[in-house]
Amino acid sequence: MEKTSALAALAALGQDTRLEIFRLLVRAGADGVPAGEIATRLGAIQNTTSAHLKVLSHAGLVRAERDGRIIRYFADMTGFRDLLAFLMEDCCNGSPELCQPVIEAVTCGC
Repeated sequence: MEKTSALAALAALGQDTRLEIFRLLVRAGADGVPAGEIATRLGAIQNTTSAHLKVLSHAGLVRAERDGRIIRYFADMTGFRDLLAFLMEDCCNGSPELCQPVIEAVTCGC
């Protein structure tokens, strides 16, 4: 992951509602959550939720799939792993491979 992408992901998660959306989608796992349900669960306005989802999507942290007339959102675990790897790139005295088990454990192999 490049620094610019990491900054976009961190900025996206640096807003309260977007962080809550991301955590909700991580908890939902492979089932994902329909857009309207995300707004309902968080007690947010659908238009505002849609804007937050767009920011998270551009940051590579969520992805959307059409399911008939419904758009279902999922946490993009590849983007999340990439962000964690970027943040831990210089850990362990310049031996990031030592931190790989931590990254794999945190992202639960999803």
